[in-house]
Amino acid sequence: MTDYFIFVPIGYLIGSIPFGYLVVRFVLRTDIRQVGSGKTGMTNVIRAAGPKVGIGVLTLDMGKAVLAIALPIWFTDTPGAHVGAGLAALVGHIWPIFIGFRGGSGVAPGWGGLFPLFWLSGVIGTVLGLPIVYLTRRVSVGSMVGATTGSLSIVVFALLGVVPLEYMWYGIIGAPLILFRHRGNIRRLLRGEERRIGQQGERTADKS
Repeated sequence: MTDYFIFVPIGYLIGSIPFGYLVVRFVLRTDIRQVGSGKTGMTNVIRAAGPKVGIGVLTLDMGKAVLAIALPIWFTDTPGAHVGAGLAALVGHIWPIFIGFRGGSGVAPGWGGLFPLFWLSGVIGTVLGLPIVYLTRRVSVGSMVGATTGSLSIVVFALLGVVPLEYMWYGIIGAPLILFRHRGNIRRLLRGEERRIGQQGERTADKS
């Protein structure tokens, strides 16, 4: 249990580092939470500061989960602590303590966390998610596809004994949490109102 008490809080604090907020504040002197969807993740950063800045934020946000999971992997052989730290980083990204619990949708850390747990799950999510972004021109659609397929794969690999059974909880908890954070996107998709890449729009009242 000591492993959980150490690495889960560390994972949450690492996940709470608001790179999207910090980078946009540095580059534009703007609060990203006052732009577009109000979230701090890559999609909203692209809307505010362009694709280069957005991709940089994506990389940093993915790295948060990689680091949060790598630390317990290095220091303990408790699989539950690996998963707990990763999920804590995901929660920290979505509800960061440092900026009033208003963060991103969780895609970047959720995606990034797959790689240290089992690299093939990360590849599966990437290979299936990125083409959807290209074909639909909607980041939200590709994000949801990548998150669900990558997460489903790690559940399957855990059940098959390829990775520790505890790893399945990363998919079972992580994917629904990311989909929950995309509920506003899902509603807009159903209404045909979801913006495509490069399409500008006013800040929406539906910030969920």
